[in-house]
Amino acid sequence: MNVDMTNTEGGVEPLRIGVVVGSTRPGRRADAVATWVQKVASRRDDLVVEVIDPADFDLPLLDEPVPAAVCEYRNRHTLAWSHAVAPFDGYVFVVPEYNHAYPAVVKNAIDYLYREWQDKAAGLVTYGITGGIRAGEQLRLVLAEVQVATVRTHVALDLSSAFPDSRSCTPDAAQEKVLERMLGELAAWAGALRGLRATS
Repeated sequence: MNVDMTNTEGGVEPLRIGVVVGSTRPGRRADAVATWVQKVASRRDDLVVEVIDPADFDLPLLDEPVPAAVCEYRNRHTLAWSHAVAPFDGYVFVVPEYNHAYPAVVKNAIDYLYREWQDKAAGLVTYGITGGIRAGEQLRLVLAEVQVATVRTHVALDLSSAFPDSRSCTPDAAQEKVLERMLGELAAWAGALRGLRATS
């Protein structure tokens, strides 16, 4: 694939990764987890990482009359969400597990858009009493439908060990290594898919 992804200095442009905060619940832990992900990811010189928080956009339950794949948005909140999501090459979804699944706010935020997600990569960081594994597995199915490729490595944080209090997130060194491995996979897939998008 002959794709020019160089910047004006002749180097390869860093990949832009959005860390999606997957809860808007008062007292949520998702923002603390997102901060941890951003901190670890910032050590890599091939990634530029920003947090995307649906709580900043006040998205109501999906209220667009036209399917997202048509890309005819009618509402200002949809356009704002589209502009926030579109520039990224990949995402890390930080998601708690509520009642055996991921929160409704995550599904709603995904359903608002289509092309903005298409042909990009994502990694999952979940948390809960059992690490949020079930939420992550369900989320993979939804992301596949909007043509997001999820990487294999999954960071699953246990409430009893990764959160010393209601506002802090301090995973151990083993979990940090899992996150580093996931970010490596995400960088590889996001880079490959950026090339695909450039030729389409």
